[in-house]
Amino acid sequence: MPITRLARTSFVLIAVSLLCTSSISAQPGPRGGRWLEIEKQGLAQPFKGVTSDGKVVPGLFEIRATGVSTAPIAEAAGAFLASLTQAQQGKATFPVESDEWRKWGNVHSYARDGISFEDLNEKQREAAYALFRASLSAKGVKKTLDVMKLNETLAELTGRASEYSRWMYYLSILGEPSTTQPWGWQLDGHHCIINFFVLGDQVVMAPVFLGSEPVRAVSGKYKGTTIMQDEQNLGLAFMRSLSPVQQARATLATRKDSNNNQLEMFRDNEIVPHAGIAASELNEKQKAGLLAVIEEFIGNLRPAHAGIKMDEVRKHLDETRFAWVGETSDDAVFYYRVHSPVVIIEFDHQRPIALGRRGSPPTRDHIHAVVRTPNGNDYGKALLRQHLEKHHSR
Repeated sequence: MPITRLARTSFVLIAVSLLCTSSISAQPGPRGGRWLEIEKQGLAQPFKGVTSDGKVVPGLFEIRATGVSTAPIAEAAGAFLASLTQAQQGKATFPVESDEWRKWGNVHSYARDGISFEDLNEKQREAAYALFRASLSAKGVKKTLDVMKLNETLAELTGRASEYSRWMYYLSILGEPSTTQPWGWQLDGHHCIINFFVLGDQVVMAPVFLGSEPVRAVSGKYKGTTIMQDEQNLGLAFMRSLSPVQQARATLATRKDSNNNQLEMFRDNEIVPHAGIAASELNEKQKAGLLAVIEEFIGNLRPAHAGIKMDEVRKHLDETRFAWVGETSDDAVFYYRVHSPVVIIEFDHQRPIALGRRGSPPTRDHIHAVVRTPNGNDYGKALLRQHLEKHHSR
């Protein structure tokens, strides 16, 4: 059964080390006590957005026509809602201005709202998948479903079926699906979060969190399922394409012995200073390599809208920076960050949590990756603000 936020205080969690780079340490504690306190601290700050210096760069995100219809997405969302019972709809729906957007967690023990896949029948699950297919690329759909499958693999490996499952993911619809009014959907679960905002023919898919432990199923029901290898290999290939001088400019540290991601759950207003090498210092071939890294993440979005986002990225390419932590050998573990005015991407090899000894060094078998839209447009907030100011201001 789904765990509601009101019931959160009566359960126990195993807190993980994913927040070790932040000011809030992740020590074991009660589910309601520990994660609810982190949630409260995160939501106590009015949304501002990720910035490089605490100041939002103005004018980056404007309401405009893209010429790419969002009708298929709205129709799929409407069909999903129609497949639910009235009680299920009550669990699955929230106002578009709700803080539910910000209440997501990449840990397995965070209590979530929305409607659980555990509580959907096959027809309802297929309607949810249809929403994914309307919103994401084929690659994005496969990656999303593969993360869910690998969560089942984790249950098989640990014997903890009450904590990990393919179906322990929650889907919410925020606002009313429309081709003119703001709305969106959110998928929330262990290692897989997608926030998808829609306004007219514009979409914003951020924050997105994808990852897994393990990243490859070598046995069990989903043997052969593998994720995040292209993100890993493209990042390493780009780093290796740099000259020694350029690599030194990109490298923040050559030793990686901890988790480095900074923009996971409840880090909506994080300040991430510019660091690493600027794309303006790259030759054309290297710039193409950096764009390939970015496109691997943006390409999880449906192709036409992914192209629009990549045009934004290219417009600000020379302002984009690439930062690296770790070595560059074939089997190296590492962290990298792409920091643009219009997108931030983090890829991180993490310490083991469920598979291995706590406190062990990072491993290639546990990956976290985050995509955010900085400067105020995570969750489409910049677009929503402009819409409300234009249509609902007194």
